[in-house]
Amino acid sequence: MRRVLAIGAVLVVLAFLAVSLMLVYRTDGDSDKYAQCKNSAVAGGAELGGPFELVNAQGQTVTDADVITEPSLVYFGYTFCPDVCPLDVDRNARAVDELEARGMSVTPVFISVDPARDTPEVVGDFAANMHPKMIGLTGSPAQVKAASDAYRTYYKAHEDEGEDYLVDHSTFSYLVMPGEGFVDFFRRDVPPEQLADKVACFVEHQ
Repeated sequence: MRRVLAIGAVLVVLAFLAVSLMLVYRTDGDSDKYAQCKNSAVAGGAELGGPFELVNAQGQTVTDADVITEPSLVYFGYTFCPDVCPLDVDRNARAVDELEARGMSVTPVFISVDPARDTPEVVGDFAANMHPKMIGLTGSPAQVKAASDAYRTYYKAHEDEGEDYLVDHSTFSYLVMPGEGFVDFFRRDVPPEQLADKVACFVEHQ
């Protein structure tokens, strides 16, 4: 009898979790104007993104409302990254150029997860070298962590390796719409042309 009750309890918990996930991740094609554009069930359903307060290249404190004034591709990385970040950021920049050729304006945003080395000047120079429209952001460790937590990104600095330490970090790019917030994310293996196609769908339906 106890075993039956235990199994029943487990099934109830599993059913509750399943329903909870459906409520968190479901997308409603009738009410969601972006339903046909979305990359996954998580997109637009999970609580990703949110307000942040960071520092721009001019040393000014800015909020997400100051930065996200048009559709934006947001990427978390660091300027001392030897390989992954430059490739990912360049991919985003090329997608932005492709979208511009189609008459669509999208802003690439780079948020540093290495505030110890990425000063406003450093992150500003990096962003300007990657794309003329790119906005580079950094901040205090607490500000960077808050922004990273909002987007559920991961980063870990190996500062014990000396001044040339590496930072492990996640590599997703996030599409954020002004006044709406996060709507989708993209993996780093999506080529620029395909990324432009995906972003264009959202822009056309905003």
